[in-house]
Amino acid sequence: MAVDISAREYTTIREAAGPLIVVEGVEGISYGEVVKIVTPSGEEKTGQVLEASKGLAVVQVFEGTSGIDTSKTRVRFTGDIMRISVSQDMVGRFFDGLGRPIDGGPEVIPEDRLSVIGAAINPTARDYPREFIQTGISTIDGMNTLVRGQKLPIFSGAGMPHNALAAQIARQAKVLTTGEPFSVVFAAMGITHEEASFFMRDFERTGAIERIVAFLNLADDPAIERVITPRMALTTAEFLAYEYDMHILVILTDMTNYCEALREISAAREEVPGRRGYPGYMYTDLSMNYERAGRIRGRKGTITQIPILSMPDDDITHPIPDLTGYITEGQFVLSRDLHRRGIYPPVDVLPSLSRLMDEGIGPERTREDHAGVSNQLYAGYAEGRDMRDLVAVVGEEALTSRDRKYLEFADEFEKRFVTQSRNEDRSIEETLNLGWDLLATLPEGELKRIDEHIIKKYHPKYRKARLK
Repeated sequence: MAVDISAREYTTIREAAGPLIVVEGVEGISYGEVVKIVTPSGEEKTGQVLEASKGLAVVQVFEGTSGIDTSKTRVRFTGDIMRISVSQDMVGRFFDGLGRPIDGGPEVIPEDRLSVIGAAINPTARDYPREFIQTGISTIDGMNTLVRGQKLPIFSGAGMPHNALAAQIARQAKVLTTGEPFSVVFAAMGITHEEASFFMRDFERTGAIERIVAFLNLADDPAIERVITPRMALTTAEFLAYEYDMHILVILTDMTNYCEALREISAAREEVPGRRGYPGYMYTDLSMNYERAGRIRGRKGTITQIPILSMPDDDITHPIPDLTGYITEGQFVLSRDLHRRGIYPPVDVLPSLSRLMDEGIGPERTREDHAGVSNQLYAGYAEGRDMRDLVAVVGEEALTSRDRKYLEFADEFEKRFVTQSRNEDRSIEETLNLGWDLLATLPEGELKRIDEHIIKKYHPKYRKARLK
């Protein structure tokens, strides 16, 4: 039986608070239902039901509540949930946070209209993440490898170059072990006009836009829109992955702005706040986004996810990075100290971790020496950093010759391995060979984390001897 839409239109707004309106006298309203709001001036806004109870509905308004008159504004409940029109033609296009084109191109001719709410992948249907994704960045590929189907966040801070790093990963990411199609779904939340222009120019200049679907929510867009933007992106990623068997990398930046929008909505609803004023359900909300990444048994397509968040006050114990760390499989941590010294990308490999790295490296994926080189570089750099702290106390003159080797190793590691240009796309072979060049500066007896037969095969000393 057809729904009488006219019977679901009301002019009974009781109050408007922040991004929310409260409508009285409603019947048959569902949670998540899409709402059309028409102001006295004729402007149409879109909203979504946040709370439904007998005779009452709380609606979040995406465009904000300015211009809404509590006595003359009309509210129409559509009977449908929030959906996005999806098509393979979305690849190569820019959209706003609600999925509307902003690149001057035509509207998307939908192949389907999908709910943006989505759902986490059923654990029993999950396949284990495998296969190496090459980003062209040595600190990621060599030390904290990204694996297809993984969710691996970047923990950054205010003023750090996480946007430049996100754009570089979006440009350069590729799966080496397969010729299957690979694309990037990029979602930016709460970014400035300058940042939006940077992403659009960078993707167009480098030609990367040909394989990217970009959703851009600006800082002066309604904060409420930020809650929908990652869901729009993830729904698009699921369509491309599971309908067209594509391998999708989803980059979400900045999840801190997303969580601030959650807090704003929670405060407007007068909910009891949790840690630092964030809603108690933030962990659940974040997991509903992060857990949409993965591999499903019997499906070729996969979704890999890199959420990026700027830690308030560089505090890794802040609720946003803290909860993110519980849900995801490791993290890249950007260092303010490295950034101040002009090192790009300022990835600090010591607190960084990829828990699924071993599943994506080794023979037929990267190279047989990958695990040993990574472990030895980590150990050498950690000891070199310890030497720096020791020098600050006793002076360099008190160090042994061995200690000085490690001190120099740490400096060279940052100068040659960590540092690379914003357009430098290193292959995994180049990264591993560079690692061996650095390890060759240490006595061979110090390479205790690499098997002897691997040393004999890949150490520069033995490679040069074989060439002679």
